[in-house]
Amino acid sequence: MADDDAAVLASVGPRLRTLRTMRGTTLTQLSKTTGISVSTLSRLESGERRPNLELLLPLARAYQVPLDELVGAPPVGDPRVRLKPMKRADSTIVPLTQHPGGVQAFKMVIGTSRCEPEPRSHEGYEWLYVLGGKLRLVLAERDVVLKVGEAAEFDTRLPHWFGSTGEAPVEILSLFGPQGERMHVRAKPRGS
Repeated sequence: MADDDAAVLASVGPRLRTLRTMRGTTLTQLSKTTGISVSTLSRLESGERRPNLELLLPLARAYQVPLDELVGAPPVGDPRVRLKPMKRADSTIVPLTQHPGGVQAFKMVIGTSRCEPEPRSHEGYEWLYVLGGKLRLVLAERDVVLKVGEAAEFDTRLPHWFGSTGEAPVEILSLFGPQGERMHVRAKPRGS
């Protein structure tokens, strides 16, 4: 097997885990949807099991993505990211990165109905930047509102939630990465 093919196959597991995490789906829920056992799904995500068409086709259907996206088909020379918006209730999420693992970038437009906090925690680190509207961020015991041009960064192991204030939709950029990969914003000290 060529080195390029081995690299593509090795990237499938992290890509599957990222996609499942992004969608807020558990292995058990995915197993019920696809008919693939939880242990097989877990081994696929960890790279202990090689992906094949019999496993990838039901996953592509469950996630409603092209098979090329699951396997990370090699680029054909065009550097543009093909934006494929995902709708969730009255929110739209647009992935801005194509590679699996590492830091992932998203543009999100969160509708006014997502305004009741439901804090969750998981591995990772997140950075948010408000492009339009007001973002409500609940982080552990803190409840703050960020305005246009403001940013926040936090460890996602802390219980957290973010959404609209309920007044109007909010548009944000989100960078999410594995634990330890932090984004740093350099700002002038107050009064400068």
